[in-house]
Amino acid sequence: MSFANIGRSKKVSVAKAKGRRKVMPFSNRPYVSDGNGAVRRFFRPPSTDYKRSARNNSRPAKPAPPEVTNAESFYYTKQMNAKTPMVIVMTDGEQVRGWIEWYDRNCLKVNREGAPNLLIQKHCIKYLFKQEELAE
Repeated sequence: MSFANIGRSKKVSVAKAKGRRKVMPFSNRPYVSDGNGAVRRFFRPPSTDYKRSARNNSRPAKPAPPEVTNAESFYYTKQMNAKTPMVIVMTDGEQVRGWIEWYDRNCLKVNREGAPNLLIQKHCIKYLFKQEELAE
């Protein structure tokens, strides 16, 4: 090739360009011979590779937190014993003022001064707080 031809490109057909590609000589995939003499390639590693290896010298897994913490019952009991004046805000925005006489899994009984006592279902309560926090 002479220096005069440098920079000039030859037209190469697409078929020849595809034919020039070389096959990768090495693959990380293992080959296994089946009983019939054919060599097959694994496309997935054996299922044992997916399992976690046992960790030695590591701390044991933490247990799941308890499902019931009794925080709600502790709060209600504390407010009942002290007869703390409470403000209960309903889901529709109405406010009920009184103290909690007793509670159940599904409802609260609220005593009020100058008004009848109420039995309020918990799913109707948006939130509740101490009446003294309202003055602040």
